[in-house]
Amino acid sequence: MPFAEDRSSEAEKGGPVTQKDIVRYLLEHDRSVVTSLFARADRVRSRFVGSGVHLRGLIEFSNYCCQDCLYCGLRRSNRRVKRYRMLYAQIFDVCRQAKALGIKTIVLQSGEDRRYRVRDLCGLVTDIKKLGLAVTLSIGELSYAQYRQLRLAGADRYLLRFETSDPKLYASLRPGRTLAQRLRCLSWLHKLGYETGSGMMTGLPGQTAGSIADDICLFGKLDLDMIGIGPFIPHPHTPLAKARPGSLELVLKAIALTRIMTSDTNIPATTAAGTIDPRGREKALRCGANVLMPNMTPPPYRRLYEIYPDKVCINEGEFSRGAYLARMIRRIGRTISSDYGYRKGDR
Repeated sequence: MPFAEDRSSEAEKGGPVTQKDIVRYLLEHDRSVVTSLFARADRVRSRFVGSGVHLRGLIEFSNYCCQDCLYCGLRRSNRRVKRYRMLYAQIFDVCRQAKALGIKTIVLQSGEDRRYRVRDLCGLVTDIKKLGLAVTLSIGELSYAQYRQLRLAGADRYLLRFETSDPKLYASLRPGRTLAQRLRCLSWLHKLGYETGSGMMTGLPGQTAGSIADDICLFGKLDLDMIGIGPFIPHPHTPLAKARPGSLELVLKAIALTRIMTSDTNIPATTAAGTIDPRGREKALRCGANVLMPNMTPPPYRRLYEIYPDKVCINEGEFSRGAYLARMIRRIGRTISSDYGYRKGDR
């Protein structure tokens, strides 16, 4: 296996990794080979981003969405969802709580909810920045002008996952949308100077090892600052309710290969990984991940932000305030980072 042996030194420098290499690893069942891959990814992580784990406080401020993605419990056609919108004062209060806990970055996430006006969101971003926090937005596809407004207001980062780089699969899962539109938005974000994040879902119905490999190769081409990788988890009130869920093993392989491909990108151990396996986040941290996102959403709303069912964070009051995460990080010999976690140094 060339990647595992002949080019191991190159891999530990972050590449090159070919599409063929990636497919081979995704399909690999030999435990010793997979364990070697995870260990190599962990060494790349240690060399390029160190032992620190960055904490990003997540606030899911609205579960309204104008999109109708087949895999998402927040899709507009799901009439069983109890919808909510947090007030700006509520969001800001949670940001102050996060700051008091030592969290340096806030992630404001919602469905694609057009009720929030961009000019008002700009005011919120500016106020949060006054607290000394970095601001990440994850609110979907907007126009170039709107992204620019939010950037000028002080937004530091933007997350916009493409989920799959297969154009046909993308179009089938996101009615009325195209992969080209998504990639255009990512190019705008990069041009505007955001730290730009994207990501994929593994185990999607119709997905192949080849398409996952293409996703990972695209990560490298896009020069992303953040990459989120999580398993597909079917939601009972979506068209994919009876589809088979993704596996943690595939998620971990994708994280490891992405770490080796991209070297210094920030990669979270996702809540979804922790949902399908109680130790999923810890395992992800051991094979390349370096970010955790404690859920700061107030409990009355947290259980309503149901992209997929049975999220691990719903009843984790202690987890959401960081104590559980701190113990996890110490248990694997890592430390909580004290900086803002920008990919290329604090701004």
